[in-house]
Amino acid sequence: MTQTVLDRRRVLAWCLFDFANSSYSAVISVAVFSVYFTQKIVGNATGLGDLWWGRVVSASMIAVVLTAPVLGASADRAGARKRMLFGFTWLCIACVALFPLIRSGAIAWWSLAFALPVLANFAFESALVYYNAYLPDLAPPERRGWVSGLGFGIGYLGSIAGLAIALPLVGAGRFDLIWLSVAAFFALFSLPAFLTLPADRATGVPPAAAVVDAVRHLGRLARDVWARPALLRFLLAYFLYLDGVETTIYFSGIYAAKTLGFATKEVLLLFLAVQFSAFAGALLLAKPTDRWGAKRVVSLSLMVWVAVAAAAALAQSKPAFFVVAMIAGTQLGTVQAASRALMASLIPTGKEAELFGFYAMVGKSSAVLGPLVFGTVSFALGGNQRAAVLAVGAFFVAGLVLLQRVRPASPPG
Repeated sequence: MTQTVLDRRRVLAWCLFDFANSSYSAVISVAVFSVYFTQKIVGNATGLGDLWWGRVVSASMIAVVLTAPVLGASADRAGARKRMLFGFTWLCIACVALFPLIRSGAIAWWSLAFALPVLANFAFESALVYYNAYLPDLAPPERRGWVSGLGFGIGYLGSIAGLAIALPLVGAGRFDLIWLSVAAFFALFSLPAFLTLPADRATGVPPAAAVVDAVRHLGRLARDVWARPALLRFLLAYFLYLDGVETTIYFSGIYAAKTLGFATKEVLLLFLAVQFSAFAGALLLAKPTDRWGAKRVVSLSLMVWVAVAAAAALAQSKPAFFVVAMIAGTQLGTVQAASRALMASLIPTGKEAELFGFYAMVGKSSAVLGPLVFGTVSFALGGNQRAAVLAVGAFFVAGLVLLQRVRPASPPG
């Protein structure tokens, strides 16, 4: 078996892709478009905007759930990982570039307001399957926690840059230019990854045949996961706790705007500050992930998330919520980077893309449930988002309990 050697140039290019796509996460998913959608396009006085934003997120995640395992496995068999990363990335960029067409009251506005965000988010999340699958190729096992954390850390710098570009445009009310700036930012800074990451390896298997083969072997893949107790238990825990993380990401800006009265510009400034805490958290716990072990880092992070959910539901003022959001920020990259490193440690060589496809399926299927729970609870209780936050907090508790049954290999050293 060939030993993976750390190639710093490729690692930097890989991290720059996270820098690029984080502008989408910060501006579209969290701070600006989500609030614009719920308040300007739908209206959120009674929680109706929450309900429909939850449906947008859930519909895109259902599409990922149905396609990620098959497409991930077929990418391995056809040697098409880089092409799939490129294709989904540019589909996301194209959809965001069309967001200026979304206008309340325009012809077919509702179909565009629903379809474009669903397709953009589906493409964004699908691209991450192939992006994550590069991790074992870029770093040896003892450095994967550091590289994974570095990717998230640099990604948060991308969030900061994207939010900083959007800030004056929000003040000017030029939301159309915000969406175009996100598309341009994503396109520009994803280029180093496409130029530098390892080229696809020819396998001689046609793409169509690879897809058919992947479908036939999906049952075998599920049995393979079932036969690996540590992997199975981790994925069950991950299913639950990532539900809380994903729902927090998609609804935190909406919660700040509706329940605590943040203006759109204040939401943007809040999450600009949160990106700095997220950047610090991702980097500070990157090396400890290798030294202490990814499971321990994830467990500690989930304890913080439980406290954050309770504190957010009880927060009565903007300053109080700001403090809670900053603490949550330190854990955003930490829990995801450590989870990615733990997953990489449980995957046998040669099955990276297909099992990271399965990993994406599990994570995104959990993200189907959380947004629906938040939106449904809020709407059912007349727009009570505090109750919705507490409902989501239960996912962190359940995930933490199940994670304790995972027995990964001991960290090196």
